Amino acid sequence: METFPKTRIEITIEAPILSRVTQTLDSFPISGYSVLPVISGRGHDGSWSIAGQISDAGRMLMIICIVDPSKAEAILQAIFPIVQGQIGIVTTSDVRVIRQDAF
Repeated sequence: METFPKTRIEITIEAPILSRVTQTLDSFPISGYSVLPVISGRGHDGSWSIAGQISDAGRMLMIICIVDPSKAEAILQAIFPIVQGQIGIVTTSDVRVIRQDAF
């Protein structure tokens, strides 16, 4: 089966800045993204969990979008000012899809 190269962008952030990130993504001609809850993890400051959280301040979310590689750099440049001073991580990876027109 033929596959097509794309770039997967994963943005793990605190819930309060979700709308700023998604508004930025919405400004690009991309087909979409998914937002997933992140329930626990471990970082520089040790392990953490959503257990016992009573507000969005400590809740973490992951935004996943798959884009044409030619759009990835511009998206990352636009997202960086939003996330640079926040808790979280942004990663990219090369992926292959079977429906080129969906992305």
